[in-house]
Amino acid sequence: MLAAGAMLLLGGCRTMLFGALNSTDQHKDIQVERSLPYAPAQHLSLDVYLPAHVQHAPVVVFFYGGDWTHGKREWYRFVGTALAAKGVIVVIPDYRKYPHVGLDGFMQDAAHAVAWAHQHAASLGGDPQSLFVMGHSSGAQIAGLLATDPSWLAADGLSLHDLAGFVGLAGVYDFVPLPKKEADMRHLFGTQASEQRRADPMTFVRGNDPPMLLLQGTADREVRAAGSVALARKAHAVHDDAEARLYPGIGHMDLLLALSRPMRHHAPTLSDVLAFIRAHERNTPPRVASQSTMHVNTVNPMEAGDVGG
Repeated sequence: MLAAGAMLLLGGCRTMLFGALNSTDQHKDIQVERSLPYAPAQHLSLDVYLPAHVQHAPVVVFFYGGDWTHGKREWYRFVGTALAAKGVIVVIPDYRKYPHVGLDGFMQDAAHAVAWAHQHAASLGGDPQSLFVMGHSSGAQIAGLLATDPSWLAADGLSLHDLAGFVGLAGVYDFVPLPKKEADMRHLFGTQASEQRRADPMTFVRGNDPPMLLLQGTADREVRAAGSVALARKAHAVHDDAEARLYPGIGHMDLLLALSRPMRHHAPTLSDVLAFIRAHERNTPPRVASQSTMHVNTVNPMEAGDVGG
């Protein structure tokens, strides 16, 4: 069923597939605040998924993928409801895309969204000290760059220390130099390695970045798993808290779709993300310590139990 879902996506039926998944994730105890402006000058808005009766909840800003060219925040309601049902506030922003803007444009938007979440966290029942960035595919590159290159957040008055962690799902990292066959990425990030390095989170890992959890499927034909492994290893070399988890037989979209209720038993995406968030909430006692010697783990999805809710 996951493979069929991925085929629908590739066939251009994203709205249909995401609509079907979102229809199964109805939670009466979750409040959704829609279309809140966060960058009025760019006419950009975000949606917020709020668990019921929470105080000092962790906050996740999720950046969806789409080759930096397309995507809509409403498609990813299943991401917001999956995490909010477990007590996590989720912020899903739209952002400007290529070719209307390049790297600077969508990274500035992403930083504005994180700054908005930090500013409003307390009033939403969240903990501004437990602020995470998360993304899938190209969205993971955006989140990863926010978590490694301090210049983007600094422009909005924040630092890397304001992030409690970074979660990357099938992220695009360690891509310099870009081969000529990657024409679209070369148009976006430049033809020279010196230009491309500005967009690669690998460039900026120096030990002051937040904890990282990088999830990847070994059957991903869109983004190579080696990028997640390389980023985890580089981060692990300068601080202990970085891990790549590889799911055998899981593809590019499968990894994300496993957050939805119908697909949840196919991969432990939700349980692994939740465990990472709970382990790195800053105003609660640590619950699960990261294993510094196990920075690359292979997980058998079929052994993972379903996460209800």
